[in-house]
Amino acid sequence: MGLSASLFLGRLGIPHMLVEKHAGTSKHPRGRGNNVRTMELFRVAGAEQAIRKAASTLADNHGILQTSSLTDDEGEWLFKEIDPGGGLARFSPSGWCLCSQNDLEPVLLKSARGLGGDIRFSTEMLSFDQDAEGVTALMKNRDTGAHTTVRAEYLIAADGPRSPVRERLGIRQTGPGDLFHNVSITFNSRALADAVGDRRFICCYLTNPEADGALLPVDNVEKWVFHAPWHPEQGETLEDFTDERCVSHIRRAVGDLDMDVEITGRAPWHAAERVAERYASERVFLAGDSAHEMSPTGAFGSNTGIQDAHNLAWKLAAVLNGWAGPGLLQSYEAERLPVAQATSARASARSAEHSHPGYAPAPGAGGGGGGRQGGVLKVALGYRYPRGAVIGADPAGPVVPEQMAMAGEPGSRAPHMWLLRSGARTSTLDLYERSFVLLSGAAEDAWHRAATSVAERLAVSLDSYRIGKDPHAELVPENGTDWAELHGTTPRGAVLVRPDGYVAWRSEGPLAEPEATLYEIMASLLDLA
Repeated sequence: MGLSASLFLGRLGIPHMLVEKHAGTSKHPRGRGNNVRTMELFRVAGAEQAIRKAASTLADNHGILQTSSLTDDEGEWLFKEIDPGGGLARFSPSGWCLCSQNDLEPVLLKSARGLGGDIRFSTEMLSFDQDAEGVTALMKNRDTGAHTTVRAEYLIAADGPRSPVRERLGIRQTGPGDLFHNVSITFNSRALADAVGDRRFICCYLTNPEADGALLPVDNVEKWVFHAPWHPEQGETLEDFTDERCVSHIRRAVGDLDMDVEITGRAPWHAAERVAERYASERVFLAGDSAHEMSPTGAFGSNTGIQDAHNLAWKLAAVLNGWAGPGLLQSYEAERLPVAQATSARASARSAEHSHPGYAPAPGAGGGGGGRQGGVLKVALGYRYPRGAVIGADPAGPVVPEQMAMAGEPGSRAPHMWLLRSGARTSTLDLYERSFVLLSGAAEDAWHRAATSVAERLAVSLDSYRIGKDPHAELVPENGTDWAELHGTTPRGAVLVRPDGYVAWRSEGPLAEPEATLYEIMASLLDLA
């Protein structure tokens, strides 16, 4: 999450320092599922293609298989395709990507450093204090023991589920707490590929009651990961998972007692459902696992953390660059905390639906998911911001809608459509990163003039694009798509989109005084009133 924050801040030209106590990027293949919204963000940040190249080994792996054995049981596909029929293309220019953390992080590191990020490994933050002007932190280089004092205007704490920063701030958590525990075992086996055959799954739940677990491919040939149930509440320790025990468990789970298995590593992990009661304390913000813990089923946790970072990055950039007041930063908690609550509940429900090894939900828990694959896209892409830096959203509306629809409502992710811009094909989503954007019809010069004037009067970052086939239109819809209908307005209306691609406000038709209205809207959104 920290590297994603560094990438997004770097793209916006914000000087920053990232400190990480570990010596380098992750070596363990975990956190592999990057959902469509996350990949949209990496697309706009210029990193999508490099990530897909790093993930190419598993590009053809899809679906979740559940079976009692890989050797004599075909099993049941909980779902076989992430995007059956290719229907996702009408919502997004991107798609899901299976890229493990150990492959993803080096790409993010290279991109972030290329943008000027000051990234320091083997460095630990020992303490911090904040005042009205900024944050002072004490750092320790774990290699040399040298101490350094750093002064910054803000601090983002992406310091994990046991977050010392959250504890220091006295921020409590809500939610059921611990759900289950697993040990992630990396191993080599060439014979396992023969047992798997042509079943290119993302994950296979092996349900032998004597040796259950989850099997994940790393290269589909020799390298694999197995998640084995772990019960520390019964006195089990990590040391109990000896090589001999792990080999025996994996062989029995697969159904081949003679299969070659070479254990190469093990790491414990804990599934929990917890969300911080607050996401900020003055100049310090929580993000990622320090703000929320989720069951890993569906990879909701890592994606929610990356999207936290993106939401916060553009707001910090706006404030630090002087075109927004500090009140804008209050919308971070107002928007992201409800998303975490809704998403963490969905993640737990998905673990129950999939009967994740080691998870025994309480009676009545884990429902409301809409079926084994139902509802996932609504949570991953369709979530809304009923409150925050939006005007015209229903504050009582659900964070996750009942139906998947991207129709330009304030508080929702702006619709995707293909356009021609100076002859080059682009998505509307590619327009949203460094500034607010006002979309209007090609014939609506009043909106265009209003946006230009408001940007100058308020000294804010606001671009304006006219859409249509007229010669002075900056954007031409592809295949005759009706941009106004797609965005829930009329050809004479306008839609205001934030730098993160979320609709901030829209007008269904022309206004008598568009400049005065737009001025008031922008001043309110950016705490400039």
